[in-house]
Amino acid sequence: MGSGRDQTPRAEVGILIYPGCQQGAVFGLSDLFWIANEHAARYGAEPVRVSFWEAQGDGQVVRTRDSHPECGDAVPAVLIAPPRLDHPADAEQTAPYARWLLDRHAAGSVLASVCAGAFLVAATGLLAGRPATTHWYFEEAFRARFPDVKLDINRLVIDDGDIITAGGITAWMELGLRIVDRLLGPSVMMETARFMLVDPAGREQQHYSSFSPRLTHGDEAILRVQHWLQAKGAVHVNVRDMAAEAHMEERTFLRRFRAATGLKPLEYSQHLRVGKARELLEFTVRPIDQVAWSSGYEDAAAFRKIFHKIVGLTPGDYRKRFGVRTAA
Repeated sequence: MGSGRDQTPRAEVGILIYPGCQQGAVFGLSDLFWIANEHAARYGAEPVRVSFWEAQGDGQVVRTRDSHPECGDAVPAVLIAPPRLDHPADAEQTAPYARWLLDRHAAGSVLASVCAGAFLVAATGLLAGRPATTHWYFEEAFRARFPDVKLDINRLVIDDGDIITAGGITAWMELGLRIVDRLLGPSVMMETARFMLVDPAGREQQHYSSFSPRLTHGDEAILRVQHWLQAKGAVHVNVRDMAAEAHMEERTFLRRFRAATGLKPLEYSQHLRVGKARELLEFTVRPIDQVAWSSGYEDAAAFRKIFHKIVGLTPGDYRKRFGVRTAA
């Protein structure tokens, strides 16, 4: 297999190396993306660039190693905070990284964490009011430091669009496969899982991949609206609200939003709301009408129609196929 090393990468994944982080996860993620690139090459797809970032003596976080150094500086599509072997980094230890992660997120990077790496992401303040997971062993410490985060330690991976958190110390495999699915597609993800002898059963839902919004387009005003929509769950919003958040006239906003994201604002909002509905169908037993309401749809019939259009299954069929409680 060819790794596609001579091809221009389609996206970059950055791995943050900080004191005490688990080197096994760092190397494991590196190997996982290398394997994914090998399989992507078979489909003629561009590879994923992998970079490593570390804080210097002056506190500045810089790129120290890179699979494609000839490609120059770029905003990573995803930045990963790996797990830590002992206790989580304390407030003083997270401070040098929190501002940097916040700035990268504002520039369009998706932030991801494994296990205790969630403490670095939470230190940015971006998880306030949003769902996240970490290792069950750190639950009490996490809740004490970040009481406004909707922590769910029963979930192995929580993909909330622009932030992805993974629980256990070896959940870097699950996280890595989720990122491969986003950047290289479900076929490459499944090939990578099989090559690594990781049972892909239970990951078949990736063929109905979570909505992966375009965030590295460079339009700061539109990115601000995307982050605003993600935090609100795209519920009870309209184009006028979005344009106001972007400080634009509506016609200008509509043109720039579509140019940046590839979707009309209401289509984009529908994808976000359906993503929330998928999560509720997978992990709760709420009636479908209640799922519709919780996802921002007052008309359950309209919800069913939109859900089928985006996912390719009815809400009921989706729950039968992918619901955790159903499978149990």
